[in-house]
Amino acid sequence: MKTRYLILEDGSVFKGNAFGSEKGTVGEVIFTTAMTGYQESISDPSNCSQILTFTYPMVGNYGINPDDFEAIEIGLSGIVVRELAEHPSNFRNQSTLDEFLTEKNVPGIEGIDTRKLTRIIRKHGSLKGKMTNAGEEVNVGEIVAILKATEIPKNVVEQSSITRPYPSPGRGKRVVLVDFGMKHGILRELNKRDCDVIVVPFNTSAKEILAMRPDGVMLSNGPGDPTDIPEAIEMVKDLIGNVPIFGVCLGHQLISLASGATSFKLKFGHRGGNHPVKDLTTGRTELTSQNHGYAIDADSISNTDLEITHVALNDGTVEGVRHKTYPVFCVQFHPEGSCGPEDSTHLFDQFIELMNKESKKETSHA
Repeated sequence: MKTRYLILEDGSVFKGNAFGSEKGTVGEVIFTTAMTGYQESISDPSNCSQILTFTYPMVGNYGINPDDFEAIEIGLSGIVVRELAEHPSNFRNQSTLDEFLTEKNVPGIEGIDTRKLTRIIRKHGSLKGKMTNAGEEVNVGEIVAILKATEIPKNVVEQSSITRPYPSPGRGKRVVLVDFGMKHGILRELNKRDCDVIVVPFNTSAKEILAMRPDGVMLSNGPGDPTDIPEAIEMVKDLIGNVPIFGVCLGHQLISLASGATSFKLKFGHRGGNHPVKDLTTGRTELTSQNHGYAIDADSISNTDLEITHVALNDGTVEGVRHKTYPVFCVQFHPEGSCGPEDSTHLFDQFIELMNKESKKETSHA
């Protein structure tokens, strides 16, 4: 393997082996604590333009298969692993991780101390980093200066969303699913419940959505800062009170901002498949899959018509809210579970029940 360097904006330098694409890349360096599900993590659009570090020591041991993708196109900038499994073993395996990343033109680095890298991120927060071309000699000072001057992209939702609507037919409730960088696990859960789904781009207006006469609207996950898409916040404002809404991850943040709350950037984000969340409505604690760098300010909720329904047990941040008047609720974590536990898939059933309840109200008023 050729040598590759990962250089952080604080001047930290990691020397390792290149795999995947030979090209270099720049991105925000983050980490995930997930012990399995690397294929789902790599294909999660919420990682658009980021360099993803796996804290689990060996990655690639069961290869790549056609069933576990969360998106077809890969939006992340690169991956970092302690040890790359070159000879995967699994009955579904169709290619190695190295072969897959080479095909998708995504660079990787292996053989570095990922524990040290994770501790740096936990101490200083997520940092911009450069992964050099394979075999490239480097000038660290020059690269650090460039990184400090580099702006984090703000158009990541636009990069991750579809550009034209498409249907995923069913015979049940009609759901308009707004794609901000959707994980296909969300669509699979709606399909399991026989929903008649129409997937639309992130910049679809509330008027266009309501013209489709949905029983409910689902707001998907997606990458980046929710304040970078003010048109989506306005769209959600116009939907609240007109149709039942369920939001996940970025969708949760948009509902909160549309209701008057504020968001902030987490120091190093929540990423992994083992985050405990307490449901305040039941007292039950569930393990959840998470992947986000922003959260909603709990104090700002008191100035809105929302109430907090879920909190993270690790740091007390807001993990879910619901509207006090209208049929609107959302969670910061991923109830579809990919990658991670499926403790919270019942929230999709709750969404179906909410739509059924609203349909009965309309029938009784007719």
